Amino acid sequence: MTVIRVGMADLNVADGEDSLRTTGLGSCVGIALYDPQTKITGLAHIMLPTSANPNETNRAKYANTAVPLLIELMEKKGANRRRMNAKLAGGAQMFTFAGQSDLMRIGPRNVEAVKEALRLSTIPVVAEDTGGNCGRTIELFSVDGSLVIRTAKQGVSTL
Repeated sequence: MTVIRVGMADLNVADGEDSLRTTGLGSCVGIALYDPQTKITGLAHIMLPTSANPNETNRAKYANTAVPLLIELMEKKGANRRRMNAKLAGGAQMFTFAGQSDLMRIGPRNVEAVKEALRLSTIPVVAEDTGGNCGRTIELFSVDGSLVIRTAKQGVSTL
């Protein structure tokens, strides 16, 4: 089994017995996609909700560009979007400021943008561990689509 690391503003796909892992999910969101028939998985670590730039060079950085790219890469490996499901983690509100504007709600805005991008791609969200105020490390296993979430405050859980 190989653990494939996914960095911040990054994404990757795996299959077989490999897993995908990302760390440092604070306000960022980890998007885990899984095709149960082919056991192809995809993981994106997005930083921001949307990019309005059609020439964006790092499509993995934004929810609205990362989701279609991740689906495309999974389909190239043999996955079918009609069978895919999604699990989400992250989107924490890491800091609180007095008189906080909507622009400072990065974590919740990221979660909303990811859900909208998945809705537009007709991929259901089957589980999530989002919000709160703690960081997360996640690992997605291709063998069964399980998503293991580690937090300093809440320990380990599996979606």
